[in-house]
Amino acid sequence: MEVQGRIKMIDETKTYGNNGFRKREVVVTTEEQYPQHILVEFVQDKCDLLNNYSVGQMVKISINLRGREWVNPQGETKYFNSIQGWRIENIQQEQGSDNMPPVPPMEAFEPADDLNEEDHDDLPF
Repeated sequence: MEVQGRIKMIDETKTYGNNGFRKREVVVTTEEQYPQHILVEFVQDKCDLLNNYSVGQMVKISINLRGREWVNPQGETKYFNSIQGWRIENIQQEQGSDNMPPVPPMEAFEPADDLNEEDHDDLPF
Protein backbone atom coordinates (compact mmCIF):
# COMPACT_ATOMS: atom_id res chain seq x y z
CA MET A 1 0.00 0.00 0.00
CA GLU A 2 1.04 3.60 -0.50
CA VAL A 3 0.35 7.02 0.98
CA GLN A 4 1.00 10.13 -1.09
CA GLY A 5 1.13 13.73 0.10
CA ARG A 6 3.16 16.64 1.40
CA ILE A 7 5.39 16.23 4.47
CA LYS A 8 3.94 18.25 7.34
CA MET A 9 6.28 17.12 10.14
CA ILE A 10 9.33 14.89 10.61
CA ASP A 11 10.13 13.89 14.19
CA GLU A 12 13.54 13.02 15.59
CA THR A 13 14.56 9.38 15.94
CA LYS A 14 13.65 8.07 19.41
CA THR A 15 15.14 5.04 21.14
CA TYR A 16 13.09 2.84 23.50
CA GLY A 17 13.93 0.04 25.95
CA ASN A 18 17.13 -1.82 26.74
CA ASN A 19 17.36 -3.33 23.26
CA GLY A 20 17.68 0.06 21.56
CA PHE A 21 14.43 -0.11 19.54
CA ARG A 22 14.38 2.95 17.26
CA LYS A 23 11.31 4.75 15.88
CA ARG A 24 10.86 7.92 13.83
CA GLU A 25 7.54 9.43 12.83
CA VAL A 26 6.52 11.54 9.84
CA VAL A 27 3.16 13.19 9.14
CA VAL A 28 2.03 13.44 5.53
CA THR A 29 -0.93 15.57 4.46
CA THR A 30 -2.81 14.10 1.52
CA GLU A 31 -3.95 16.37 -1.30
CA GLU A 32 -7.54 15.40 -1.93
CA GLN A 33 -10.96 16.97 -1.40
CA TYR A 34 -10.74 16.32 2.35
CA PRO A 35 -6.98 16.33 3.19
CA GLN A 36 -5.90 13.84 5.84
CA HIS A 37 -2.90 14.11 8.16
CA ILE A 38 -1.45 10.58 8.17
CA LEU A 39 1.12 9.56 10.80
CA VAL A 40 3.59 7.01 9.43
CA GLU A 41 6.26 5.43 11.62
CA PHE A 42 9.62 4.15 10.43
CA VAL A 43 11.38 1.67 12.73
CA GLN A 44 14.94 0.41 13.29
CA ASP A 45 17.20 0.89 10.22
CA LYS A 46 14.31 2.43 8.21
CA CYS A 47 14.49 5.56 10.44
CA ASP A 48 17.48 6.72 8.39
CA LEU A 49 15.38 6.85 5.20
CA LEU A 50 13.89 10.14 6.43
CA ASN A 51 17.28 11.91 6.71
CA ASN A 52 17.13 13.23 3.14
CA TYR A 53 13.61 14.66 3.37
CA SER A 54 12.22 17.91 4.74
CA VAL A 55 8.91 19.58 5.52
CA GLY A 56 7.01 20.65 2.41
CA GLN A 57 8.25 17.95 0.04
CA MET A 58 5.77 15.84 -1.94
CA VAL A 59 6.42 12.16 -1.25
CA LYS A 60 5.06 8.69 -1.84
CA ILE A 61 5.51 6.31 1.10
CA SER A 62 5.19 2.53 0.80
CA ILE A 63 3.47 1.26 3.94
CA ASN A 64 2.33 -1.82 5.81
CA LEU A 65 -0.63 -1.79 8.18
CA ARG A 66 0.21 -3.33 11.54
CA GLY A 67 -2.21 -4.39 14.25
CA ARG A 68 -1.63 -5.84 17.71
CA GLU A 69 -3.57 -7.08 20.65
CA TRP A 70 -2.90 -6.05 24.25
CA VAL A 71 -4.52 -7.22 27.47
CA ASN A 72 -4.51 -4.53 30.17
CA PRO A 73 -4.04 -5.27 33.89
CA GLN A 74 -7.84 -5.44 34.33
CA GLY A 75 -8.02 -8.26 31.80
CA GLU A 76 -9.60 -6.18 29.03
CA THR A 77 -8.35 -6.85 25.50
CA LYS A 78 -7.47 -3.77 23.44
CA TYR A 79 -6.45 -3.53 19.79
CA PHE A 80 -4.06 -1.01 18.25
CA ASN A 81 -3.23 -0.19 14.64
CA SER A 82 -0.16 1.49 13.21
CA ILE A 83 1.05 2.50 9.77
CA GLN A 84 4.64 1.46 9.19
CA GLY A 85 6.68 2.88 6.33
CA TRP A 86 9.39 0.89 4.58
CA ARG A 87 10.19 3.10 1.57
CA ILE A 88 9.85 6.81 0.75
CA GLU A 89 10.21 8.50 -2.64
CA ASN A 90 10.28 12.14 -3.67
CA ILE A 91 7.55 13.15 -6.13
CA GLN A 92 8.32 15.97 -8.53
CA GLN A 93 5.38 18.27 -9.15
CA GLU A 94 4.49 17.76 -12.79
CA GLN A 95 4.49 20.99 -14.75
CA GLY A 96 2.31 20.21 -17.75
CA SER A 97 2.79 17.25 -19.98
CA ASP A 98 6.31 16.05 -20.74
CA ASN A 99 5.69 15.94 -24.50
CA MET A 100 4.39 19.54 -24.74
CA PRO A 101 6.92 22.12 -25.93
CA PRO A 102 7.41 25.21 -23.78
CA VAL A 103 5.34 28.30 -24.63
CA PRO A 104 7.38 30.94 -26.48
CA PRO A 105 7.79 34.36 -24.82
CA MET A 106 5.28 37.12 -25.65
CA GLU A 107 7.88 38.93 -27.78
CA ALA A 108 7.76 36.05 -30.28
CA PHE A 109 4.20 36.93 -31.33
CA GLU A 110 3.41 39.76 -33.76
CA PRO A 111 0.52 42.06 -32.91
CA ALA A 112 -2.50 41.99 -35.24
CA ASP A 113 -2.46 45.56 -36.56
CA ASP A 114 -4.78 45.02 -39.51
CA LEU A 115 -7.80 43.79 -37.52
CA ASN A 116 -11.14 45.00 -38.86
CA GLU A 117 -14.07 44.41 -36.50
CA GLU A 118 -16.49 44.68 -39.45
CA ASP A 119 -15.04 41.63 -41.26
CA HIS A 120 -17.12 38.44 -41.14
CA ASP A 121 -15.57 35.50 -39.31
CA ASP A 122 -16.91 31.98 -39.02
CA LEU A 123 -15.89 31.34 -35.43
CA PRO A 124 -18.80 30.02 -33.35
CA PHE A 125 -18.18 32.37 -30.41
